[in-house]
Amino acid sequence: MSENPASSGSGPVRHHKPKPFAPVDFEPFAGGADPARVSEAAHLAAQALVRRGRESDDPEVTRRLVRLADEQGLDAIAEMWSESPARSLPGALWRLYALRAATKQDPERISVYFTAGKDTAQVSHAVAGVAEPPGAEELTAMADAILSGAFDGEFDVALERSAAFCRVVALGQATVADSAEWANSQHATKLTRSAHQLVKTAEDLEASAKAWRRGQLD
Repeated sequence: MSENPASSGSGPVRHHKPKPFAPVDFEPFAGGADPARVSEAAHLAAQALVRRGRESDDPEVTRRLVRLADEQGLDAIAEMWSESPARSLPGALWRLYALRAATKQDPERISVYFTAGKDTAQVSHAVAGVAEPPGAEELTAMADAILSGAFDGEFDVALERSAAFCRVVALGQATVADSAEWANSQHATKLTRSAHQLVKTAEDLEASAKAWRRGQLD
């Protein structure tokens, strides 16, 4: 993870350009290992962000919160929350933003995985709420809608929709991996690993949704 380079003395501060975020799949963040401790600043920032969205009736506030990673760069979000425990408010927010970023970065590829998994994972498909047919445009709209729901709807529902989306894509990745095994075993192995990571991410999001309903997600 890159840091903002700052010059010494009286020179100007040089803001870093966010590094490209172009995942072949969700591997860069899905189900990644989290440290046991997270800074107080990460929790306070997450609480303030969610509170700001939920207390406002202005749709423009929601739009700005959804576009936060677009405007600040995903690195800025990562620096705040990517090392937070998965089953915490900052950890859950990081996953919502990162999943949206991955979907918007390569919606065509993700739509292939989603299409491959949706018929088998019919319940998760319904919960995710992707319009038919689940093409690139529909998946991009869904990614925005899920994150919007975290601020102007029910936060636990947004987490569960994101988890369902992960499960459908993971199943699709596993299906594609099976069909590609004979042609490209290395790619198939990578897809299988990513599918396992996405399932872990789904489990963390589902657990976070339950904790939110109990008033224990902080």
